[in-house]
Amino acid sequence: MDNTIISENFSLLAKLMDIHGDNSFKARSYATAAFTIDKLPSPLSELPLEKIFLIRGIGDAIGKNIVEQLETGELSILKEYLQKTPAGILDMLGIKGIGPKKIATIWKELEIESLGELLYACDENRLTLYKGFGEKSQQNIKEAIEFYLGTMGKYLFEQIESFAQSVDEKLKTSFPNSRFALTGEFRRQMEIIHTLEWVSTVSVVELKTFFSTHEFETISATDDYISFRGKENVTLGFHCTKPPLFISKYFQTSCSPDFLIAWNEVSHWDASFAYQSESEIFSTANINPISPAQREKATIIHQAKSAKLPDLIQPGDIKGIIHSHSNWSDGVNTLEQMANGAMEKGLEYLVISDHSKSAFYANGLSEERIRAQHRQIEELNARFSPFKIFKSIESDILNDGSLDYSDQLLAGFDLVIASVHSNLKMTEEKAMMRLLRAIENPFTTILGHMTGRLLLSRNGYPVNHQKIIEACAANQVAIELNAHPRRLDIDWRWIDYALEKNVLISINPDAHSIDGFDDCRYGVLVAQKAGLTKEKNLSSCSLQAIEKFIEGQQAKRK
Repeated sequence: MDNTIISENFSLLAKLMDIHGDNSFKARSYATAAFTIDKLPSPLSELPLEKIFLIRGIGDAIGKNIVEQLETGELSILKEYLQKTPAGILDMLGIKGIGPKKIATIWKELEIESLGELLYACDENRLTLYKGFGEKSQQNIKEAIEFYLGTMGKYLFEQIESFAQSVDEKLKTSFPNSRFALTGEFRRQMEIIHTLEWVSTVSVVELKTFFSTHEFETISATDDYISFRGKENVTLGFHCTKPPLFISKYFQTSCSPDFLIAWNEVSHWDASFAYQSESEIFSTANINPISPAQREKATIIHQAKSAKLPDLIQPGDIKGIIHSHSNWSDGVNTLEQMANGAMEKGLEYLVISDHSKSAFYANGLSEERIRAQHRQIEELNARFSPFKIFKSIESDILNDGSLDYSDQLLAGFDLVIASVHSNLKMTEEKAMMRLLRAIENPFTTILGHMTGRLLLSRNGYPVNHQKIIEACAANQVAIELNAHPRRLDIDWRWIDYALEKNVLISINPDAHSIDGFDDCRYGVLVAQKAGLTKEKNLSSCSLQAIEKFIEGQQAKRK
């Protein structure tokens, strides 16, 4: 084992000791030893053992640690620390702008254990609530994490959208006499994109020449498909075809494998025919049109064969913002600014649902602050009528499934969004107990982000979706589709079952700023995959309709 590795081991050990809050004197000793060893002119492996203990700054304990590494290739004390440190905490050490002390705060006080969770906390403006984190440092950390995650090669739809459009424009400008169309996962509006794909009438050879001059690496190539990767670490794939077969190839690549297999069996279409449009493909097969977003499951084909599919919800169908945070808790903007922002977008109402008192990490509202906020809402409503701000709270679901306010206080809210934010490492049995009890609480209006997942960052806690949906149906509880592009929770794959059980979905941005309102669009895009209509979405209700819904919820409480 060379000096560099020994030095790195001691340096890492010192950082981990700081993160765990252990003996700061020992941590400094290991950090000093790491620096000393890195500057030694001779390899430690070539020194007699007794001379190692004579090196300035190397005491008896550290000397023994050096000998252990030279003889075994391992440092047992470091292994012990690594075993009790989550992998995500180790990843944080590689992020510029956060040292051990800040990581300790992030882990111990914010209960964050992964980069994805930390990025989400930055988006929610949560770091600035803690000592040592200002707006500038939070932004620097956010940018550093985004760069790091970008090296992993998988992206959220929201992350990749503008890049996809810029590449598309570049291709069409560079090959003005050829055809390009974005297809694959992107066209199907998948929440996670592995490869950006196009159908093109440009040949594989021409594309290879073009991308090589722009410093892209060729990943794979056949006679009719080629893929590249550039400095952005995004995989670009191209399905090359002759002009007459462009529409046929466009259709095929816009379908999931399961959908396409079923389509080939049911439709008996001719993939070698020169179709003029996708509409012609559907009409020839005598099947009603199916949007690219819905071309996932085989069952949709049978629905489209028997009847025209319902009109899908559109971004413009959102009439109000449900689930938003102001600077009363961890939001960026004031309540008045949030209301003005909603009115400027032509929305009819705003449901302000700041964090509850258990969410201390998010400046959750005490009972006294709730009463003060309600007074401000009443003042603003008097000024802003007919626009209306509804009194709400995102109430934490506690470990026993109860909400964290008394019934008397909960009765003062128009809507209550019940969400799990703490102790996320649960068995399914524990998670189901908490969720079902919260759903059965008569004050619960909406179940917030059902599984607590953060896409590409944190798996949700295990739940039985079917039982939760059935419980929501039995207790008149709507289910949130949290539209933050890193959540998109409830998973769209379960929305059709919710609709079957007549459970309302509520596309909510979980906005922590005015800009966050725009996240509704990402919720709409995945909701389209599940066939959601505006009639089945709570946030598509007009002001009058939402007031009627609230009346029904209040009757449930009696």
